[in-house]
Amino acid sequence: MTTTAPQPTQDLYRHVNGDWMENNTIPADRGTYGAFMELHDQSEIAVHDILESAAKELSKKQRKHSFHAGHSDEGAKLRIGALFTAMMDEKTIEALGVTPLWETLDKISEIETPQEFLKLTGKLQRKGIVGGPVGVGAMPDAGNPDRVLLHLIQSGLGLPDESYYREEKHAHVVDAYRTYVEKLFLLSGIAPTEKRAHKMAKRVLELETKIAEQHWDIVKVRDAVKRYNLFTRKELLKKFPSVIHWLKGMKMAPGQKHDNRSEEIVVWQPDFFTGFEELLQSEPTKSWRTWLKLHLLSSHAPYLSKDFVEADFEFNKVLTGTEELRPRWKRAVALVNSTLGEDVGRLYVARHYTESHREHMDELVDALQQAYRQSISELPWMSKKTRKKALEKLSKFNPMVGYPVKWHDYSDIKMNATDLIGTLDRISEHEFEDNLSKIEDGPDPEEWHMSPQTVNAYYSPLENAIVFPAAILQPPFFSPEATPAQNFGGIGAVIGHEIGHGFDDQGSQYDGDGALNNWWTDEDREAFTERTRSLVDQYKVLAPSEAPEHSVNGELTLGENIGDLGGLGISHKALYLYLEQNPEAVKAQGLDPKDPEDRKTIDRQFFESWASVWRQLIRPEAAITRVSTDPHSPNEFRANQVVKNLDAFHEAYETEPGDSMWLDPKERVTIW
Repeated sequence: MTTTAPQPTQDLYRHVNGDWMENNTIPADRGTYGAFMELHDQSEIAVHDILESAAKELSKKQRKHSFHAGHSDEGAKLRIGALFTAMMDEKTIEALGVTPLWETLDKISEIETPQEFLKLTGKLQRKGIVGGPVGVGAMPDAGNPDRVLLHLIQSGLGLPDESYYREEKHAHVVDAYRTYVEKLFLLSGIAPTEKRAHKMAKRVLELETKIAEQHWDIVKVRDAVKRYNLFTRKELLKKFPSVIHWLKGMKMAPGQKHDNRSEEIVVWQPDFFTGFEELLQSEPTKSWRTWLKLHLLSSHAPYLSKDFVEADFEFNKVLTGTEELRPRWKRAVALVNSTLGEDVGRLYVARHYTESHREHMDELVDALQQAYRQSISELPWMSKKTRKKALEKLSKFNPMVGYPVKWHDYSDIKMNATDLIGTLDRISEHEFEDNLSKIEDGPDPEEWHMSPQTVNAYYSPLENAIVFPAAILQPPFFSPEATPAQNFGGIGAVIGHEIGHGFDDQGSQYDGDGALNNWWTDEDREAFTERTRSLVDQYKVLAPSEAPEHSVNGELTLGENIGDLGGLGISHKALYLYLEQNPEAVKAQGLDPKDPEDRKTIDRQFFESWASVWRQLIRPEAAITRVSTDPHSPNEFRANQVVKNLDAFHEAYETEPGDSMWLDPKERVTIW
């Protein structure tokens, strides 16, 4: 420990991570660096080896001509090898420049009316070529998760969030975006002069500002009840008549050959669509044309010639503070991971996943569920009626560990190692069609929404599933050689966090079958809300040290903060339930869980493991972007603020009033 590191009673996060923070720097091609990124880098190297090996197996014919590959390990190798080769073929990419987009740009230039704009946008979205002002996807119906419906969602912005267009603190980002837009119009030849590029960029910014005015803010969008608005097609077209033209372009209008029969449609933000209808009529068609050209260029810029890549990087520097463009091989790895993730995943798992990890995880998940069950059964503020429903939901959680039981089938995608843009568009079209097919086929409970090589985890409320990919099952999160306290403070708390999302301010509105269903009594919901208000108040006064003028949004981060608080608290309970059943697990350390002093030692291992997971260095630009848009609190608060609410932390470290980590018992929040 460094001599300058604070005591745990003053700052647990820096007490644990001080040495690491002093001895590490943020790589020039990163905005952040920490425990997650360290594991990401390991995964990146492992995937790079897989991709290089796969690329070498391509035949001469497969390197030069289009081909299809089967739904098998061998087929996966050929697909990922071809895409990796295409992304690494800088010579061909430079020679092509923007020409892969010319045909689409010409089609956009032919737009003369708002109706034509909507129809072409719908067509391009369905082909996976570009996003539109209307986001679209097929998802389980929150009112009846046994069926899948089309969902329409606000979209259309080039900046991270609608607040960037209205808050003065983001003015420098808007200026950088304007410069970026001008560059894209100049580089593409759409604007012959800088004056013309400036005029076109001004037009885009003015239109996007008006679109942003129609957007719900980031906190309101979190509200699962408010965003569930069910329309029949007839009701939708009566309220938003222009949508018919977009549906025609999507080939989803009534009576069309490829109609996916979503007779009911969920609209997340009806207010946005009302405003969008008005903008379609009030804004000149040339503004919509210009906007669509810009978004076609910006979505493809990272995969075009060097000048486009550099323009894209220069803009993103403002958001992340990153000093250098990532090497091409790293960008290629990220691209293949994000587009053919499960093709990579099946090969990654074969090389790097240890099956025995699943047994350890099953044991941990069982312990966490047992602890949640005990805690819910003893909650003093919850009635028997609500408690019964909560326990029923807990019993229906579906844990998925390591990798999916069946792999996604990409075999219908035509691959071409000399055509990066075309291949990417075909992959996007495949994903879009696969997603829409669920309207007829129904939800797939075995489907994963994250690849095995991803260092993360998630909870899906519509499926009541918790998912832990293979790549997160490593130190500092998990190790078979770690002490029980370290594993419960690491991956155990992550498991608890994901289960906790099922009972956070939004997840708690879904029942055990994934349906949006109020299973609470009014009194219990109010008692729950009162506790969450206290948590909002705790976090909204915090500001990260890297961006001291930007406070945490306590309402935006509420769900994640509930997940952290419940996850860590319940994991601590689970640790002692486990040790009660397995006291020999700490005998090798000479510890007895029933001895008060030994218990302090165990608890310190637990809390220090938790703090180590969140070690991170972050650039000010990235810190500002995250605190403005990320539903997670800054890492230092995920470590420190959570433990302040746990009595066990204060007992383990003997905190006192006046200590920075002290929180008066009356102010400590316990929800689950």
